Amino acid sequence: MPDLNRHVFRRSITCAFVIVTSALSLVSPDHAAAQANGSGLRIQLPPVKVTAQKEPDEEQKVPVSVTSVSGQTIDDAGLETVSDAGAYAPNVHFTDFTARKLSNARFRGIGASPANPSITTYLDGVPQLNANTSNVDLLDVDQIEFVRGPQSTLFGRNTLGGVINVSTRRPSLGGKWTGNLFVPLANESEYGIRGVASGPIVGERLAAGFAFDYLTRDGYTRNVVTGHTLDDRSGFAGKGQVLWKPASTFEARVIIGGERARDGDYALSDLGGLRTNPFQAARDFEGFTERDIFSTTVLTRWDASKVSLSTATGIVDWRTEDATDLDYTPFPLATRSNSEESLQFTQEVRVASSAAAPIRLGKSATLAWQAGALFFTQNYDQDAKNTYSPLLLSSQFGVPISFSVVDQSPFAELDDVGIGVFGHGTVTLGDKLDLIAGVRADHEQKSGTLVTGTTPPLGQASFLDSDKSFSDVSPRFAAAYRVKPTSTVYGLVSRGYKAGGFNPTSPAGNETYDQEHTWSFEGGVKALWASGRVMTAASVFRIDWEDLQLNLPNQFAPGQFFIDNAGAAASSGVEVEVSARPVGGIDVFGSLGYTHARFDDGVIIGAVNVGGNEIPNTPDVTGTIGVQISHAVNGGVNLYGRAETVVQGAFQYDERNTEGQDAYALTNLRAGVRFGVIVVETWVRNAFDKKYVPVAFEYRAFAPSGFVGEMGRPRTFGVNLGVRF
Repeated sequence: MPDLNRHVFRRSITCAFVIVTSALSLVSPDHAAAQANGSGLRIQLPPVKVTAQKEPDEEQKVPVSVTSVSGQTIDDAGLETVSDAGAYAPNVHFTDFTARKLSNARFRGIGASPANPSITTYLDGVPQLNANTSNVDLLDVDQIEFVRGPQSTLFGRNTLGGVINVSTRRPSLGGKWTGNLFVPLANESEYGIRGVASGPIVGERLAAGFAFDYLTRDGYTRNVVTGHTLDDRSGFAGKGQVLWKPASTFEARVIIGGERARDGDYALSDLGGLRTNPFQAARDFEGFTERDIFSTTVLTRWDASKVSLSTATGIVDWRTEDATDLDYTPFPLATRSNSEESLQFTQEVRVASSAAAPIRLGKSATLAWQAGALFFTQNYDQDAKNTYSPLLLSSQFGVPISFSVVDQSPFAELDDVGIGVFGHGTVTLGDKLDLIAGVRADHEQKSGTLVTGTTPPLGQASFLDSDKSFSDVSPRFAAAYRVKPTSTVYGLVSRGYKAGGFNPTSPAGNETYDQEHTWSFEGGVKALWASGRVMTAASVFRIDWEDLQLNLPNQFAPGQFFIDNAGAAASSGVEVEVSARPVGGIDVFGSLGYTHARFDDGVIIGAVNVGGNEIPNTPDVTGTIGVQISHAVNGGVNLYGRAETVVQGAFQYDERNTEGQDAYALTNLRAGVRFGVIVVETWVRNAFDKKYVPVAFEYRAFAPSGFVGEMGRPRTFGVNLGVRF
């Protein structure tokens, strides 16, 4: 790590450490007791329930690695997207482009193409089968769960790395309407408005909620050719819901949401140039990226005395349109236009034993069970064209080409239909030992029509019209022992899989790819101690891959990627999380993850032996440390502040490990005051203005360094003015 990087890294860590130490210095057993006795209240962390195993359960009892980010944390930290929340989960890394449609989650080294994700995001119980719709605005979100490790037994395809569960806050069936309205103002001409309101409509039977968000800002990257900023952002999102509970045993909920993003061009530029002149690009063509999402979700649940029946119906309709300067130079060499659209339908039906009435197997043994099925369809169309200037392709074809060439790359129609059936049971012996087993069978049928070629014709056009089917079985075995009611030790073994499919564009012979499989082994301990003031979790894991899928740059089609099976790999590591409420008004939190992810010996990618190399885009270390403080003063005034440092370890951009990003740390600060219904807060992200390149990939066609990348978000600061009611 260069000396400057070390200096900023250490300064960020030192800043957060001093803040946290100062907060902890207030804590002693006597001080905590005095706080509790003086207020008449018992200082405890709030209870946390998660749906990491479909049915809600206490976080410290669930035998799986899961990090929950509450709606309160989302508000306190000013989180805007799902990937922002990922900073609090160890061994979680997002590859985010400036165009918000491209976001790829990676857990413990496992990641893939957005079109075939390894970690599937569930929005209110509906899987997002394409990552284009996963990184959305956090509108009235109650909780986000980052569940690490294979979840294929309960969640099915494309969850071999884990699951992200995002749940919308339920409107209250009693009391009065509540909500807020905020106007954010920030540097780079950022401004907007966001609001939330929810409450009862008819007594305790019918309630509704509404949320909206509009935000616009200038870009961070300047095009030195025109003087314009490239990566501008503007977007609107809305969500509405109705909750109907006609009886104590039944409820139905309808959630309708949409998002309209109108962004500037990708901020991609030569990696070497970015390191010399951050946030600068030079190109003759300035494009755009647009995304539209519309979704409808219907959730129902019926609770009988011994069983519960729940359903989740989801429709997701999305479209994207983008145009960009494909050569990323000041010269008129190549441009790309790309149109994508997809319609997905999912239907899950699940039956489970009642939490209050498990099946009695004997005097000291009970069985809790669940079973269900998921049916889905997905239709995806893409129409993309690369336009090359005269003479640019002459060397490739060996003859002078004095005219522009339009390369259809590709025209694709991909259809997918599938079903999964699962069962899962937990035998509890003596209220202390849980023995868990589950299995799932999945089958899907895919069809693909792919067309590539040039206008005017240069060589033979490519056409593929084919069908493929995939089937798999995913078992899971676990054991959990409660040393105390609030302390659990667990171990598990699980198998995960990711579907195979078609590449819309790829080198000849790579039009299809096979399934990917993993076996995962994990052990951990979770505990709530110090009279409920401290919660800790620690785990160790190992993952063994077969037929690892990698998202590789297509050397014959600049700026495009394809999925290929690279062979075997392994990942192992450790995760630690701590959260504490030592005294009233102070919350301290931290996490640390370490991942050692490598290709197995003898793995060949593109005729290059990458055996022993690091799996790309996998930081060796991830971590967060921070503190949240609130203090009530006279006159109904409440002051609050938050400080945190997020650490990303070093990682490689490519499979050959030729380029990478050094470790870096980002410090975020936030403070505010609330007086009655009025709220005023100020904030700064990346307080020390750390320069880093979180996204880069090989681009030998035009980039002098052989790579292009995008800068990470610079220092930003602003204020939020609002009311809460």
